[in-house]
Amino acid sequence: MLVVVFVISASLVIQLVVVSNLQQRAAQQRAFDRFRSELATGTAPIGPVGADGRQLAQGTPVAYLEIPAIGLRQVIVEGTTSSALFTGPGHRRDSPLPGQAGVSVVLGRSAAFGGPFRQIDALERGDTIHVTTGQGEFDYRVTGRRSDGDPAPGPAGPGKGRLLLATAAGRPFMPDGVLRVDADLVTAAVGGAAPLVASRALPPAEQLMGADTGTLWALALWLQALTVVAIGAVWAWHRWGRAKAWVVFLPPLIFAGLSASGEAARLMPNLL
Repeated sequence: MLVVVFVISASLVIQLVVVSNLQQRAAQQRAFDRFRSELATGTAPIGPVGADGRQLAQGTPVAYLEIPAIGLRQVIVEGTTSSALFTGPGHRRDSPLPGQAGVSVVLGRSAAFGGPFRQIDALERGDTIHVTTGQGEFDYRVTGRRSDGDPAPGPAGPGKGRLLLATAAGRPFMPDGVLRVDADLVTAAVGGAAPLVASRALPPAEQLMGADTGTLWALALWLQALTVVAIGAVWAWHRWGRAKAWVVFLPPLIFAGLSASGEAARLMPNLL
């Protein structure tokens, strides 16, 4: 049990601090390559369904976000579950896409998996946010920041667009609320199909600070595998000696620990 607890604790820290950043960087590059190709061929999503007429899958690239004031460049993907935000900022499915009329909501992590929104608390009124979608390029101007309990701005108005960025507030990995940044669209808004998911029907896993429990079974299987490997390591420690036990069982312990911690990360708040 001590071996299992140690491996899980150590691998979870390594997963969140080191491995997740590398995973997110690779996922962003793949998303960027895909989105750039779709822009070039005119097949980039412009609504809740793709060119094939099917609802966009979680993790599908839908926009490219640039905030010069904080040096942020990220591909926005569809969906806001913990799993979707492994790749980068996520577009909430009950809101229009950026550039369209209405309030577009984009959630991003503050610490783990690259922490793409870790610096949005430094944005000031008047800073520019640039977004590229399948419908063109759009500029937003930041109007303010707000925390839990602060009054929300009034409606955007007919034919107007607004962008809402949200992430966890507080210290890294120790959130104490939600930080929101509002920005008004200063270029002309475009039309788009209505979201397929109503706000009241949005699953809890896609809401602010939501957790994804859809793959809880995978975590249980990896914990079982880790337990079996740990038992084998303890047995080998006494029968083969320390050196042979380390050589044989350290790699599978690391693999099973990182796999289990990767699944555990899905259970953590999506803004973490």
